[in-house]
Amino acid sequence: MNTEKTKSGFVTLIGRPNVGKSTLMNHLIGQKIAITSNKPQTTRNRIQTVYTDERGQIVFLDTPGIHKAKNKLGEYMVHVANQTLGEVDVILWLVEPTTYIGAGEQEIIRKLKMTKTPVILIINKVDTVKKEEVAAAIKAYQNQCPFAAVIPVSALRNINVDAILDEIFRYLPYGPMYYDEDTVTDQPMRQIVAEMIREKALRCLSDEIPHGIAVTIEKMKERPNGLVDIEASIVCERDSHKGIIIGKNGVMLKKIGSAARFEIERMMEQQINLKLWVKVRKDWRDSDTFIKNYGYHDDV
Repeated sequence: MNTEKTKSGFVTLIGRPNVGKSTLMNHLIGQKIAITSNKPQTTRNRIQTVYTDERGQIVFLDTPGIHKAKNKLGEYMVHVANQTLGEVDVILWLVEPTTYIGAGEQEIIRKLKMTKTPVILIINKVDTVKKEEVAAAIKAYQNQCPFAAVIPVSALRNINVDAILDEIFRYLPYGPMYYDEDTVTDQPMRQIVAEMIREKALRCLSDEIPHGIAVTIEKMKERPNGLVDIEASIVCERDSHKGIIIGKNGVMLKKIGSAARFEIERMMEQQINLKLWVKVRKDWRDSDTFIKNYGYHDDV
C-alpha cells in the first residue's frame, strides 16, 4: 500500500460496563475475538484487533468498562481503560440511548474534556427504543461535550456499523500499516481460548459467581493427526462456588465445556479435546500475584 494514500492509526472503545463495546468491535472487524455476555465487566484486558481495507488500517483497542473499582482487579481494569485515552488517534465512546447521564458518564465526560483526541459518540442499542428517544439522547450528550461525530447504531443487530468505519478513517492520519493485511488480533491463541471458556462460564452460571472466576490454560498441544488437546482450569474464590460450577453429577461443567468446545473448534477450524478442572483460590481478585498469574498485567 502507498503510505501517502493510506491511513492508519489506533482507536479505543470506551464506555460503562455492559454497553456493548466488545459486541461492536467484533462486528467492526467481522470476526469474534472479544468475548461478550450480559454480565458487566466481561472484558478485563485491553484487547487489540485489526481492521484493514483499501483505505488503510484501524487498530482497535477494546478496553474494560470504566466503573468504580471494588478490588485490585477492578483497579487494574479501570487503569487499563484510562491509560488508552492518551495513546490513540480516535476515541469511540459508547453510551445507552437515554437522556439520563449518570455519575459514571459524567466522570468519562470530565476525562474526555481533558483530551485533544477526536471523540466519536456512539449511541448504541438504538433497536431497543423509539427514534424520538434516540434524538433526545443525542441532544442531551451534545449539550455536555463537543464530539467529532455522533452515530446511532445497534451493535447487536449490526445496524449502521459501517458508518463508524467511514467516520474513523476521516480522522486517522496518513501512514504505513502496523500489521500485515491478514492480522485480526495480537492476542495469543491461548488467551483467546481461555476467554472463550470464561464467556461460556459467564453465560451458564448465576449472577453471583462470574465476577470471581478466571480461566487458565494448563496445556494446549496439537497431535500429529491434527486434534488439539486443551486442558484448562476455571478458578473461583469459594468452595461453595466450586460446587455450583461443577454442578450435580458434573452437569454444569459439562455444559460449559460443551459450549466452549463448539466455539473454539469453529474458531480454530480444528477438532479439540477439551478437559476442564475447577480450582479454588480464595479472594484471588485482591491478590497482586494471582492477578498477574491469570494474565492481567499492568504493562499493556
